[in-house]
Amino acid sequence: MTRVLMRAEINPTEDEARVRAAVTNLTGVTQFSRVVEGRKAILLQEGGRDLLTHFRGLLRRERILDAARKIMRRGIQANTLTFFVNKQVAYAGHVSFCRPVGESPMGPISFDISDEDPNSLIEWMATKTVDGIPVDESCPSGYRRSARSEKRTR
Repeated sequence: MTRVLMRAEINPTEDEARVRAAVTNLTGVTQFSRVVEGRKAILLQEGGRDLLTHFRGLLRRERILDAARKIMRRGIQANTLTFFVNKQVAYAGHVSFCRPVGESPMGPISFDISDEDPNSLIEWMATKTVDGIPVDESCPSGYRRSARSEKRTR
């Protein structure tokens, strides 16, 4: 079973509606929990694998599957996967991975995902590609594409 926790801190200089829009652009979900920790307000979204479906589509649209897979694999610790996305880029409707501190001036949007097999989840979100085509996409005939069938012969 997959459990997803997405967190986005709302800085005092930020418009909360824009932070909500940035997160919604990544997850496709408009319902949030708002938590106040001291002076910080944090938007939370919790859910299962369905919370990642829209994000999976963004990775494909942006054509960054191979890079995303590499970055996400670095974030595996036991049965938990953690990665960070630039909040400003997410507001613009795109995906740019970043570090937890320093690369995103307004702070990142963080994803903490618990799953029995994080590598399998990563393969689902950011499958391998051959010549830029995801290997799990189906051909019009219904057969799955494979690396061998896509290579041209001379």
